[in-house]
Amino acid sequence: MNERVDQRICIKFCFKLGHSSAETIPMIKKAFGDDSMNKAQIKLWYRCFKDGRESVESDQRSGRPSTSRTPKNVESFRAATNENWRLTVRELEEDLGNPQPIVSQILTEALGKKRVAAKLFPQLQSRELKEFRAAVAQDLLKTTNNDPDFLKKVITGDESWVYGYDPETKAQSSQWKSPESPRPKKARQSRSNVKVMLTVFSEHEGVVHHEYAPPGQTITKDYYIEVLHRLRDAVRRKQQQLCASGDWHLHHDNVPAHSSSRVHTFLVKYRITQVCQPPYSPDLAPCDFWLFSKLKLPLKRKRFQTANEIKENAPEAAVGDSEKGLFRLF
Repeated sequence: MNERVDQRICIKFCFKLGHSSAETIPMIKKAFGDDSMNKAQIKLWYRCFKDGRESVESDQRSGRPSTSRTPKNVESFRAATNENWRLTVRELEEDLGNPQPIVSQILTEALGKKRVAAKLFPQLQSRELKEFRAAVAQDLLKTTNNDPDFLKKVITGDESWVYGYDPETKAQSSQWKSPESPRPKKARQSRSNVKVMLTVFSEHEGVVHHEYAPPGQTITKDYYIEVLHRLRDAVRRKQQQLCASGDWHLHHDNVPAHSSSRVHTFLVKYRITQVCQPPYSPDLAPCDFWLFSKLKLPLKRKRFQTANEIKENAPEAAVGDSEKGLFRLF
């Protein structure tokens, strides 16, 4: 392993000349480039020389050098990564005195780890919320097992913006290229300011009711109650069997407009049962992880100039090829 003794000599030289650690760091970086020590190591050696250390050599270690994949090394790496999950391979190399190939081998093969980015989540849940989420999921699973037709009685709904122009996804922009051709490029694009709010309620066979909010209308509890009135009318027209039995369940998320006391009173009045939705759990809302993503996919790359144009063309784009029955929602 490269001990970087030459860099330590330079750090000691800068200290002897009276330079501070802040002045020493950029000089070391400039002199050694990518092979230079990191800031923490430079500060550490500067502090050692400031405390009276003269030797630039590493301290002697007892026993066999820990530069191989031994059980002791594996446990050292396990403890280090459990204490700090964000340690890099280079930091582990310098802190534990193992070369980079051994570090990578221990992490990937012996410990079975891989470096991944954190998943973005609306809010980190407390232990109580996690337990409640698990209880709700278990209750829904138990209900489904006891009543195989339960999911056929659930009508789920939510709101989402539909844009006049929505950039294509990475998958849509992919293309074939030969080894000698350059990688394709595209300019960064953003969604248009022209947009309309779409409310959709669907069940296992398709969409039961959909509507666009009037311009400037926000989703308030009063507006949502009006939507629920129209949803009941749509259920009476399209799902006569469910309407006659009254045995259907409404599933929506926990935004304030959906969970207000007035909405709850409305649902109790008309004997509409709600499916419990744990807070901060978008992955349990079918509209978010299934319906809207599929609905908006055919709309990407298409340009609509006005809100009325979006309303006129969005159903046609969502249906796609009617002969193949690609995606008939409306």
